Amino acid sequence: MDFKLTPEQQEIKKAVKEFAEKEFTPELALEYDQKEDFPMQLYKKAAQLGFTSMRIPEQYCGQGLGVLEDCIVVEELCRVDPGIGVALSLGNLMIPDVLLKHGNEEQKCKYIPPLAKGEKIAAAAFTEPEHGSDITRMDSTAAKCDGGWVINGAKEFITNATTADTFILLCQTDPNCQPSYRGQSIFIAEKGMQGLEATKLHGKMGIKPCVTGSLAMSDLKVPETNVIGDVGRGFYYTLELFDGTRITVAAQAVGMAQGALEKALTYAKTRKQGGQPIINYQGISHKLAEMAIKIESARLLMYKAAWLYDKEKPNPVATSMAKAMASRTAMEVTDDAIQIFGGYGYLADYHVERFHRCAKITEIYEGTTEVQKNTIAGYLMKQP
Repeated sequence: MDFKLTPEQQEIKKAVKEFAEKEFTPELALEYDQKEDFPMQLYKKAAQLGFTSMRIPEQYCGQGLGVLEDCIVVEELCRVDPGIGVALSLGNLMIPDVLLKHGNEEQKCKYIPPLAKGEKIAAAAFTEPEHGSDITRMDSTAAKCDGGWVINGAKEFITNATTADTFILLCQTDPNCQPSYRGQSIFIAEKGMQGLEATKLHGKMGIKPCVTGSLAMSDLKVPETNVIGDVGRGFYYTLELFDGTRITVAAQAVGMAQGALEKALTYAKTRKQGGQPIINYQGISHKLAEMAIKIESARLLMYKAAWLYDKEKPNPVATSMAKAMASRTAMEVTDDAIQIFGGYGYLADYHVERFHRCAKITEIYEGTTEVQKNTIAGYLMKQP
């Protein structure tokens, strides 16, 4: 069901659905899941149709819409295939967002249009090997030098690490600052710069077309013009980013759950046991009903968080609630879908096992579910 979507939003939803159902064939989905490669040609097609630049202003070659429209796109992509859908939805990850808020005009004009048009891929490097979700501490350092900064350190679990052309790096610029997060800054780096090396990670559980890797920075020199915003404000800029990107992760999760429900529903209507479709058995029909309830609840939380963000009232609690609820829903619904399929659900050719494998990451990246609960609990503690 759609909750008060405007005619324009409904048209976006329809167009994305038609694109995904045409392009993400079951055979292609299995192929990309097995070879773990970024679907570059599909990404370029999606970019040409404007699906990857919903919230980028028109002056920078985007669609000039909001996070809610972006979530509509992401949900539909992930509904048809979770791996390809996630890969396409994260092609210009975070860089346009941080530049639009804190970059200067030269940076915006240089970096955003190629990302909006699908000509280049972005990567955002925050997570470190020793700290995971804790971005209050950074082992990666940036030291001032003539005309710029020298960066050393390592980043882990970086989306698009080996495919990206443009990177943003969160580094410690003041090692003596207390608390340490007040001494963090964000820098732009580019593929091919001396001292920047990316390594692909293999053997992921899910979202395999969305390439993940490690970054190593060894005396990586970036010019002064590649500092984003003010030195020492990187931590705060990052928190702002998460307020938006976590909502789109919720959209990924809702899409995965919706896709799994649709497959399970179709199967339950056609699979016969005891001379009748298994949907006629209450054990199956009630399970499907519960799946639908969970999805609709998660979708409404996601819509609310996106609506607040677009009204320039970003709400970290609403965002955390949406992500936590949607990601748990995705895990439970995809698990139930496998159960409805029975033994067939365990086979790759029936696709629901891939939805389950992909769903797990939504509970981990962009801040684990535990991090989201910390945000929510912190809010509750302040209530009278």
